[in-house]
Amino acid sequence: MAYWLMKSEPDEFSFDDLKNRPEQTEPWDGVRNYQARNFMRDAMQDGDEVFFYHSNCDIPGIVGIARVRGETRPDHTAFDPDDKHFDPKSDPDKPRWYLRDIQYVRPLARTISLKELKDHAEALQDFALVRRGNRLSVMPVDAQHWDYILGLE
Repeated sequence: MAYWLMKSEPDEFSFDDLKNRPEQTEPWDGVRNYQARNFMRDAMQDGDEVFFYHSNCDIPGIVGIARVRGETRPDHTAFDPDDKHFDPKSDPDKPRWYLRDIQYVRPLARTISLKELKDHAEALQDFALVRRGNRLSVMPVDAQHWDYILGLE
């Protein structure tokens, strides 16, 4: 099993939104960064665990745990001209963008803020989220960092 962190703006799609979806599962669509896409397409596996991170809000941080469900598949939003994630260069016969289903597992006992994570920079020094300038919406989390962060809960 591998571990991941996936960012979402709570005004767009929150952890509570995931909890309230049918089967508490939602396609993670709209990713338009090649590195994040490659993580989802090539490295994520069914059953991997995910830190759900709220970004671009008053207190950005990890709010819950989700799980990757199913296999990767083309992101249908890339083909829909009425969708905000439409990509006119994406072709259904040769997809450029992919998605994964994410399923709600549980909330954290409290939000672990980005500030708090940065306060633990020595223990989390190789964790991409605390590195300056990292803006990826999907990133791997080492098992040791996963365990350390859960220990902060």
